[in-house]
Amino acid sequence: MTSSVPYVCQWATPELAAALIAGRATLADDTNWALSGARDRAEYIEWANHVCGMACLKMVLTHRDGDAPPLLELARRSLPYGAYVREGERIKGLIYAPFVDYVREQFALEAEVRVGVEVATLPQLLAQRRYFIASVHPGIRRPEQTPPQRGGHLVLVTAVEGDDVTFHNPSGDSPATRQQVTLPLSSFGRFFAGRGIAIT
Repeated sequence: MTSSVPYVCQWATPELAAALIAGRATLADDTNWALSGARDRAEYIEWANHVCGMACLKMVLTHRDGDAPPLLELARRSLPYGAYVREGERIKGLIYAPFVDYVREQFALEAEVRVGVEVATLPQLLAQRRYFIASVHPGIRRPEQTPPQRGGHLVLVTAVEGDDVTFHNPSGDSPATRQQVTLPLSSFGRFFAGRGIAIT
């Protein structure tokens, strides 16, 4: 059942999400940073905005196993595979192909990179695979708006039923935009970059 897939926020305090997104708070204000698995506050501040993909992975692992390592531990363990790359002060990633190797070797997950995915084919994809980590514009939390581009953020698609897609958004800024979000495929498609990672 879709409802059994647990939700994981990419930030240690989900209730802080709206303030973080609006600029009314910074990651330094997140007093629960240690829950992320960060070694210190500085590591949390450096990484928390980059771990939407690890939040999706943690949801999958928790659904399968009942538990999963903390987000920053997952991120650190992915580094030898090249799932993230440092470019000076910038962190680049999630990089899909190394991530697929990482989850296969570390967690025995069957995963594959999918590109050129038409939104209309998502029902078929979800019939074949249990989860789909989809690249969407982060503005998907405001589906009535038109995004300037597609992609740049990852959400976990858990079901497609009829013309509706259901997903968890690691950076949702309210309960309604965070967990068990359901949108028409046509609305989802305006944000969807046509790529992602399919996981069984």
